[in-house]
Amino acid sequence: MAAAAPSSTAAGVDTTLNPRVASLKPSKTMALTDLATKLKEEGADIIGLAAGEPDFDTPGPIIEAGIEALRLGYTRYTPNTGTSALRKAICAKLESENGLSYSPEEVVVSNGAKQCIWQALLATCSEGDEVIIPAPYWVSYPEMARLAGAAPVIVDATPEEGFKLTPDRLRAALTPASRLLILCTPSNPTGAVYTREELEALAVVVAEHPRLLVLSDEIYEYIVYPPAQHHSFGALPGMFERTLTVNGFSKAYAMTGWRLGYLAAPHHFAKAAAVIQSQSTSGASSIAQHAAVTALGMGPGGGPLVQQMIAAFEQRRDFVTQRLQQIPGVKLAPPQGAFYVMPEVSAFAGPGIEAKGFGPVPDVDTLCRYLIERANVALVPGDAFGAPTCIRISYAASMETLGTALDRIAAALAPDNFTHS
Repeated sequence: MAAAAPSSTAAGVDTTLNPRVASLKPSKTMALTDLATKLKEEGADIIGLAAGEPDFDTPGPIIEAGIEALRLGYTRYTPNTGTSALRKAICAKLESENGLSYSPEEVVVSNGAKQCIWQALLATCSEGDEVIIPAPYWVSYPEMARLAGAAPVIVDATPEEGFKLTPDRLRAALTPASRLLILCTPSNPTGAVYTREELEALAVVVAEHPRLLVLSDEIYEYIVYPPAQHHSFGALPGMFERTLTVNGFSKAYAMTGWRLGYLAAPHHFAKAAAVIQSQSTSGASSIAQHAAVTALGMGPGGGPLVQQMIAAFEQRRDFVTQRLQQIPGVKLAPPQGAFYVMPEVSAFAGPGIEAKGFGPVPDVDTLCRYLIERANVALVPGDAFGAPTCIRISYAASMETLGTALDRIAAALAPDNFTHS
């Protein structure tokens, strides 16, 4: 890659950035969450439904284990890839719940699943490689691929297809440069959950390409609503050696601030990710790791306390879906997992559409600005996820908050508020 042209300030300081960094786009989810926080601090009555963060407290046994870690003096550096106790517990969980057999040496514990994904990309992708990313996608996947020197290849998964990648679309996207396919099930941002049969059909295509690996992002694994079920891609016949599995504790255990995730992969890939980590952050928090052992010991599926949270998410999913489907012009299929809905809102954003007293609404970015100004509700425009006619709504909030937010959204999207030319 050619060096960027030097630039300077009046003081004569060269302000040149690495071209890969200079080309990165900031996360819209974080930007809108920060905006909502700023407006709240200024006194505005803003409801933020942009962030992917459970509104529940971390379960009590996990909190007590964190306190115990402090009292017992577990406050020093841990081994780079994680404590032996935690990596063994992760291996036991993957074996019993996912049908994946790893040794502790094939597990890397990191400061969140996001770091695991980044290290997996950096370890496996080279300049000129392509990363296949089904859209809608989590906002960071394409930018991480670019930062690793690879080219993101976006493959649309349409609402009619349940926002799921099909074998035909995958096969059409693959080239000799294809190196990594990223799958997220249950999905952020759509809530789609792949069936075992759908994953097996994709695995047939993957097997046709010797260089192709799969990064399976399973961070929402436990947040699945019947009759949907979660299936790990690496457990499919012939896929173990090709798959890098990422998971963590943030979503299901409401441990976002504890910053803990893990990568499980064949030894050569895990070792490469560990080397990257050793030269960047080193090991994750010793306190969080001690607490995570307790989390994994709470039972299959996270145990009763986690299942109570998931039952609440399902109730909210049903409520939000019903309310959105009652708004004329909103199109939505009920999600099967995670805690997001992604309605199609092209009836309110596009050429020739105006909101009374606001002005033209040419795209969903503008629609989200309209909603934060007129409804005091912060949402994320779908173009951040590769879905330019959709918006993402997180229902990780109380029923009371969601009810107020949906009342405001419905009022703001009333047909009388829009004109079409």
